[in-house]
Amino acid sequence: MGTANKSAADTRLAESARTGKGDRPYDIVVFGATGFTGGLTAEYLARHGGKDLRWALAGRNPAKLEEVRARLAEHVPACRNLPLLQADVADAASMRKVAAATRVVITTVGPYLQHGEALVAACAAAGTDYVDLTGEPEFVDRMWLEYHELAQKTGARIVNCCGFDSIPHDLGAWFTVRQLPEGVPLTVEGFVRAGGTFSGGTLHSAVNAMSRIRQSMRASQARKAREQRPAGRRIGSTREKLHFERVGAERGSWAVPMPTIDPQIVRRSAAAIDRYGPDFRYGHYVLVKHLSTVAMLVGGVGAMLIGAQFQPTRKLLLKIKGSGDGPTPEQRSKAWFKVRFVGRGGGKQVITEVSGGDPGYGETSKMLAESALCLAFDAVTADGGVVTPAQTMGDALIPRLQRAGIGFKVLQTG
Repeated sequence: MGTANKSAADTRLAESARTGKGDRPYDIVVFGATGFTGGLTAEYLARHGGKDLRWALAGRNPAKLEEVRARLAEHVPACRNLPLLQADVADAASMRKVAAATRVVITTVGPYLQHGEALVAACAAAGTDYVDLTGEPEFVDRMWLEYHELAQKTGARIVNCCGFDSIPHDLGAWFTVRQLPEGVPLTVEGFVRAGGTFSGGTLHSAVNAMSRIRQSMRASQARKAREQRPAGRRIGSTREKLHFERVGAERGSWAVPMPTIDPQIVRRSAAAIDRYGPDFRYGHYVLVKHLSTVAMLVGGVGAMLIGAQFQPTRKLLLKIKGSGDGPTPEQRSKAWFKVRFVGRGGGKQVITEVSGGDPGYGETSKMLAESALCLAFDAVTADGGVVTPAQTMGDALIPRLQRAGIGFKVLQTG
């Protein structure tokens, strides 16, 4: 896309007047660039961040950071002088240094329940915007409980779930709502299809989250007890059930309820934005062609869930892939995703689609980097707090992603 950021200086000046962040040495710092997805994110910024972008790499191992910088410089010579910051999640002072040095932090260091809180705390205290790619509900709820009020005071926008969890679903639902009438009850259902493989980091985060079901439920309940509900509006689910679904003119598939963090993020965006209407319902599914595949999918997830509860089997699951392992470029080139949304309300129905390539890595790194660029340079909501992607930057981020090759389109209206 080659984002030029021509008004970067003006943006920094305005930001400085509002928060005092405009005079910080960096616009964006990538924390975790020596990891698989972090490296892809750094590569995307090197190629598409624009010549005026002031950015740096951060991590705990200086030698590995230098290797990443050298690899970037092979393709983008200007990266030879890219600043490197030594920082470790176990060293709170180093986290505070990183947060104080930049306007936006990107972090790919997970599992976030184990490694994420120190950086969130530092960014919330410093008024620094933050994006991650977590899909861990407990981490998101705990960060809201601990740091939402502080981030509101400092103006820090703590935006979780800026990868495949949950950008296509959160922004896709928002894109769909924008096609429907205002001021009426709305229902949106999202249907996910994807092809690809997973990295060790994704596996480790999933196993870790599954091992903490009870803790996750407690964090969710504590958040619900404290979180204000929208006055005069209702937000809920469609009470998803397994069913056979035809989305538009497509041949039918089995729609399997998908209990990921994505529907939670969509509903939180709906609670924050009046445009979702007085009564908004969202349902989230993965589409599967054959019942036999449904059985294998449910059985596999069930076995993984049970295995994650016990230390010996949990260790075996974590050995399937190392935390730094990921798919090859050839595997990523064949990966894809499509999320179709069916929205209804006010006598109107609309079908939309969000689509792209490799969902877990190529497109996730793109979404993460564009989210950070959006916070750094675009006109987005000034409200701080632990917020969702659509809540803080939906209208600005969608066109960025479209220019970057991720499709947002209306397929059918009626």
